[in-house]
Amino acid sequence: MSKPKFQKKYVAVSEARYRNAPMTARKARLVLDLIRGKRVREAMELLTLTHKPSAAPAVLQVLKSARANAERKKADDPDQLVITDAFADVAGMMKRFRAAPMGRGVRVRKRSCHITIRLNEA
Repeated sequence: MSKPKFQKKYVAVSEARYRNAPMTARKARLVLDLIRGKRVREAMELLTLTHKPSAAPAVLQVLKSARANAERKKADDPDQLVITDAFADVAGMMKRFRAAPMGRGVRVRKRSCHITIRLNEA
């Protein structure tokens, strides 16, 4: 007997992920909260005007990728799709040491996240 295949627990026209994005999940969530529930064209315009230098370009990149995936799947009008799910999960951390007083070392955690955007029809 072989193992059963993975079953999706959601319905989406297209989906895109950015794995190990070099930012904290908290920063990404602030930007994702702005675009959740909006149409693709409106969200892209909003992201180009948003001043969050660490998160907005990465989220815009994922949104463009999800839109391109929808075009590839022959969606009617990719710009009219709605962002139903947009979330950021915590990924691994790079751990570094920084010099501290009296010969000690302080741990520096460089956090990363996974950004996921799913598009559906309105």
